[in-house]
Amino acid sequence: MYVNGFVVPVPEDKKEAYRVVAEKFWPIARDYGCTGHVEAWEADVKDGQHTDFRKAVDLKPGEKVVFSWMTWPDKETADAAHEKMMADERMASEFGAPDGSDMPFDGKRMVIGGFEVIFSQEA
Repeated sequence: MYVNGFVVPVPEDKKEAYRVVAEKFWPIARDYGCTGHVEAWEADVKDGQHTDFRKAVDLKPGEKVVFSWMTWPDKETADAAHEKMMADERMASEFGAPDGSDMPFDGKRMVIGGFEVIFSQEA
């Protein structure tokens, strides 16, 4: 398994718009091999002494943190999917401007990373 993880600053009043974007994005990602997609809205995020989620995305007043991840069979599938998704016509028709200006969040402050799983367990 391979995981793409995201920490995203989203204006509180854009929660539903953000959820809709995630819901529309899922079929595209699934078509290119994504096996799971989770978007989690801030519920109990503590301020850290040295660093925290808010500092990571330079959270502004009126924004909440979204913690998100997508799972893939492996890194190769995730990497190949990224190129294919960016070229997919559904991206332009569903999400508008290529620079992301139509999105309900500030993508310039989003934290993104790819992770190799070293342990995973579900009940």
